[in-house]
Amino acid sequence: MEVKILSEKFDIENAHLLEVAKEHGAYSTLDKVFSMTPTDVIEEVKKSGLRGRGGAGFPAGVKWSFLPKGLDKPTYLAVNSDESEPATFKDRYVLVKDPHMLIEGIIICCWAIDCHDVYIYIRGEYTSQVKALQAAIDEAYKAGYLGDKAAGQDFRIDVTVHRGAGAYVCGEETALLESIEGKKGQPRSKPPFPAVEGLYGCPTIINNVQTIASLPFIMKNGADAYTAHGTEKSPGTHLFGISGHVEKPGMYELPLGLPLMEVIEQVAGGVWKGRGLKGVIPGGSSTPVLTPEEAKTVTLDYESMAAHGTMFGSGGIVVLDETVDAVKLVDNLIDFYHHESCGQCTPCREGLGWMKKITKKLLAGKGTLEDIDLLRELCDNIEMKTVCVLSAACTMPVRSYLDKFRHEFEAYAIDNVSADVALERN
Repeated sequence: MEVKILSEKFDIENAHLLEVAKEHGAYSTLDKVFSMTPTDVIEEVKKSGLRGRGGAGFPAGVKWSFLPKGLDKPTYLAVNSDESEPATFKDRYVLVKDPHMLIEGIIICCWAIDCHDVYIYIRGEYTSQVKALQAAIDEAYKAGYLGDKAAGQDFRIDVTVHRGAGAYVCGEETALLESIEGKKGQPRSKPPFPAVEGLYGCPTIINNVQTIASLPFIMKNGADAYTAHGTEKSPGTHLFGISGHVEKPGMYELPLGLPLMEVIEQVAGGVWKGRGLKGVIPGGSSTPVLTPEEAKTVTLDYESMAAHGTMFGSGGIVVLDETVDAVKLVDNLIDFYHHESCGQCTPCREGLGWMKKITKKLLAGKGTLEDIDLLRELCDNIEMKTVCVLSAACTMPVRSYLDKFRHEFEAYAIDNVSADVALERN
């Protein structure tokens, strides 16, 4: 079931070192790439159907083609390695186990979009990861793959690692740009979009680590070799981080389109301790939960997830067993998003705080059925009323738990318990 494209060198000892990486094919695509025109490289990426692996799933080659032509401004590439979505841990594997694959992908992208300056934005908590990445970049400079004559060509490429300060919102592309510029990490209003006016007011492409790391395989083997995996609309493979209540949690590279339950049972060993399945978070904490019945019919691709009212997201699959308390889970979820709100927009800043007060009230045994209705109403009133989608990242999953596990919320409400129990809780 597993396919080795991105993870081909993950099990090779010291594959993070340039010497070992080159023995296994690192940087072997560059002669071919520099013999092609930038337009041809973009077209090959378009043909591969490679979609952004940060969560949105927008076609990478199409995004590159949005760059304006003929401007007297530099073009920047920002590689998003913030990876702050709870339950997401795929990019760190690339950074530690095969960072030269990422650097090779950066060189390919730079040639395609005529970019000379690259920023890799990495979350502040990734200490060992940033050390491994910077060491690989230093090796690439020393070997001539980066610098004034990148890969021996008359083409400069400089790469800078920019560490964040631990703000979830900086995973949002415009907040990421603000942070690189030394400003407070707050999302910008769009349009203009970054491809037109991004870093320092210049055209900027922002792609996830996994997106860029997929480029060497595509350029080496051709678009058809990439589309041989996955589905027609969701081609290729993905690094899935499977966590929660399974026997074998971990990171697995799988082709898109596989049935979710087959992956949970055959790859991750099934629900642990012989317990029943309560639900599955399919793509990180911001994606609406799937019930066991829904999980049986969904496949791991963008289209199937959308048809089931959820999102593919970052591929962070969390399995919930029958012992999980949905109210406590939602309370924890709201705590996180309220804490991570940048505070720029009133619906997010105040609304998530209001939601937090309601769940705390329910858990304290002081909430009512009206509070549950209000919590549901707040989800509708907050969502998509803000500059970025952080508030929606909270309200979309919360709504799904309220709709699918409402009886658990009602069990905490005073209206639904005896007077003696109500007094005991108070």
